[in-house]
Order: sequence, then structure tokens, then C-alpha cells
Amino acid sequence: MNIVVLVKQVPDSGAERTLSADNTVERASANNVINEMDEYAIEEALKLKEAHGGEVTVLTMGPAGATESIRKALSMGPDKAVHVSDDALHGSCAVATSKVLAEALKTLNADLIIAGAESTDGRVQVLPHMLAERLGIAALTGARKLTVDGSQLTIERQTDEGYEVVTAATPAVVSVWDTINEPRYPSFKGIMAAKKKPVQALSLADLGISPDEVGTAGATSAVLEFAPRPPRSAGQKVTDEGDGGTQLVAYLATEKFV
Repeated sequence: MNIVVLVKQVPDSGAERTLSADNTVERASANNVINEMDEYAIEEALKLKEAHGGEVTVLTMGPAGATESIRKALSMGPDKAVHVSDDALHGSCAVATSKVLAEALKTLNADLIIAGAESTDGRVQVLPHMLAERLGIAALTGARKLTVDGSQLTIERQTDEGYEVVTAATPAVVSVWDTINEPRYPSFKGIMAAKKKPVQALSLADLGISPDEVGTAGATSAVLEFAPRPPRSAGQKVTDEGDGGTQLVAYLATEKFV
């Protein structure tokens, strides 16, 4: 089975993040890491390879600095990587990103494409759907369990009412949540081996995409304005001298919570 895992480098969600003058995320000076959900996608791909054989390829779209995250992903066990990088990609929206990744995927002949359900810098959860539409294949999204039987894929996903079981034939796109597995830690051997694994570089020209179709120039959506989150107020203290409960109820009533 030929499996491709989508991996994105994102600013660390635990660190302070800022926007550039063009209202895009400032990545150059940020502490960048692998998108957390993508580590679960990598782990699921590796488990399938161990069970069914085949090859796992990491696919990333991002600036030159994303190489660090690619190597970390490879240290977990994938066989190789493809890195789509071009200055014109800066500021690409989800629609443009899906176009670029779809063209790259067409060169990889994947049986299965696995992605994290969302990225911490966007949380739009639409990319797997867009890719499936562009490639003309099934999208099985939000998986908490994935099984493969020959060319048949089955996922289980949680809903407000319970669980759904959905099946489709390969090739297909599957997105996963962090309930699907527990990602492995890279071993020292894996870290050293990752340095020698092949990383293919692709540009927009290689994919036959014009610069005006991507980036801020081709974006179908953009951040027009932003403001820092207002500081939290200190709140109101209640000194309990036997009537603390009464004071609390009075406060809740004043604030129209009750």
C-alpha cells in the first residue's frame, strides 16, 4: 500500500503568535513545530505499513524552514518526503493549498492519503474534503478508528448522537483525530536515519501552477483586521462571613447568569 501523509509546519500553539504586516501568520521568527494532529496521521500510516506492507511518504507544502519538521516526521519512520516550496505560496488560503497539494499528490500515485483533522494555525477542517473533491476520490473524515481490508477502508467517527461507521474503496483521503492512536517517539536510530532519507523538492513550475493562482494574490479569503485579545479582569472577590452563598447568588443575578 502506497500511503501519503500530509504534514504541516505550524507555529507552536503554546507560544505567542503574531501576524505580519499583510495579516498572515508570522512564521519566520516563530517557534515552529509539526502540527500536532499530523503526528497521529503519521502514526496511523506507519501502523498500516507494518500490518500490510508498502511505503509511507510525507508531503509538505511550506517555506524552506519546513525542512526541520520534515526531518522530524521522517525520524518517526516514513520512507521519504516531498516538499513543495515556492516564495509565491506565502499567504495561500485553503483553496489554493488544496490545489497545490492535489497536483503534488497526482505525481505520487497514492492508495491512501492520511491527514490530521485540523491544523492549530487554521482549524478550518476543510482541506481533506477539498483534496478528495479535486482528486475525484472518497473522503472519510474525522476518524477515531481506521481499518483496511484489501482495497476496502472502514472508519469509525464520533457524532453528537453516537458513532458512525463509514466505508469506501481506495484510493481515498482519511482525516484523523487524536483519539485514533498514540504517536511513537522518534528513536536515536530513527533520528539519524532521517538525515539520509530522500526529500524531493517541488516548485510551482514543477506542478504547472501559475504564481497568481496561489499566495495572497490568489487567495479567496483573507484576514482584513485583527486585534489582541483583551486582558482578563481581576474579577470580584467574595469574603465569606456566613453570607457567602447569598453574596454569590446576588452577584450571579446582577450579571444575569441566573
